[in-house]
Amino acid sequence: MKVLVIGKGGREHALVWKLAQSDQVTKIYAAPGNPGIGKHAECVDISQDSHAGLIKFVQDNEIDLTVVGPEAPLAAGIVDKFKKKGLRIFGPSERSARLESSKSFAKTLMTKHGIPTGYSRTFHDFNLAAQYLERVPYPIVVKADGLAAGKGVAICKDQEMATRFAREFMRDAKLGEAGRTVVIEDFLEGDEVSLMAISDGQTIIPLEPAQDHKALLDGGRGPNTGGMGCYSPLPRLTPTQLEEMEREVIVQGIHAVNSEGENFTGCLFAGIMMTDDGAKVLEYNVRFGDPEMQAMVRRLKSDLFPLLWHTCEGTLDQCEIEWDPRTVVTVVLAAGGYPGKLDPSAPIHGLDQDFGEDVVVFHAGTQMIAGQIQTGGGRVVAITALGDTLEEAQQKAYAAADRIDFRGKQIRRDIGKRGLDWLRSNPAKA
Repeated sequence: MKVLVIGKGGREHALVWKLAQSDQVTKIYAAPGNPGIGKHAECVDISQDSHAGLIKFVQDNEIDLTVVGPEAPLAAGIVDKFKKKGLRIFGPSERSARLESSKSFAKTLMTKHGIPTGYSRTFHDFNLAAQYLERVPYPIVVKADGLAAGKGVAICKDQEMATRFAREFMRDAKLGEAGRTVVIEDFLEGDEVSLMAISDGQTIIPLEPAQDHKALLDGGRGPNTGGMGCYSPLPRLTPTQLEEMEREVIVQGIHAVNSEGENFTGCLFAGIMMTDDGAKVLEYNVRFGDPEMQAMVRRLKSDLFPLLWHTCEGTLDQCEIEWDPRTVVTVVLAAGGYPGKLDPSAPIHGLDQDFGEDVVVFHAGTQMIAGQIQTGGGRVVAITALGDTLEEAQQKAYAAADRIDFRGKQIRRDIGKRGLDWLRSNPAKA
């Protein structure tokens, strides 16, 4: 089978890396890909936004399956366009993608179907938003309604900060049209959990949970990013809690979309906060997580290709999934200036080292310039390590991360710390 993966980031590198291990896959293309992806696939110079160009490429090369990595093409209806041409593609329709492309739509749907989430208000007018911010308790969360590549969420400690972000989003158009409407949401405290599942609209297969680290700096400080690292599994998450989240968040989320006249197919990804009042949804995404997918492919023992294929065919009930019981830790190295204005491109040193079989380096924001791999995006690479324990996986990931360098490198040093702290407080669970 021939496969095309659309995208150029770390998630897409992880997908290509895993698909390349399948006996059923004979050829992989990536559009546009990156230097790391190029080790496993043929990269083709077609933008993820060129739907007509991608369709022509798939038809000309008789591609059997297309897998969409990023959210933007999904929100722009690429799946609908492929299906109209009779082409097999993994991902949800444009209407279903509104779960991610419009936070206000997602909030309305959750409220309508009783899916647990924080209280929120949606505003289209800055003056009304500013008036509301005068009377809410703090901290509070201000979210751009549309897609913002992980940069559209601000946790605000006071009215001045919240009003500033609302003004930047709504009046100053810092995020373009994505921020013209904002959702102002109660701040939720607890442990964050990333939970993904694949579905053909009827059968649902959950993936293993992970914990992402969204803030730029140690201890959850600094601006929100697309994710600075994650780990899986989560030692403090009980089977009962996981079952509850799968039932109330994932199953109910897919049923909610289906009840609106859509048949959800693809990956549903929920960001969940484990509060004292139970699990509550922070947001829904409609594609594999990044950096969660880099961690998932390291623990996934099953062949990924049949899972994606049968999702598209509506026969996911024929599939089972098997996981490596070991722990994985993923650490992101980000460019200087991220998540704001990025530093100029810089050469990356140390990528070609032998880090051992338990460590894989996934390229995200990399580019080839004059035969040298250089930084080319905000999150540059993701180092993913397996270990028999969380502590061992963490040590391997950071040992490898310290051997890779580029000007302005940013790294969080506490990926997995919450899990380790819990294990040390509960030695019987270790």
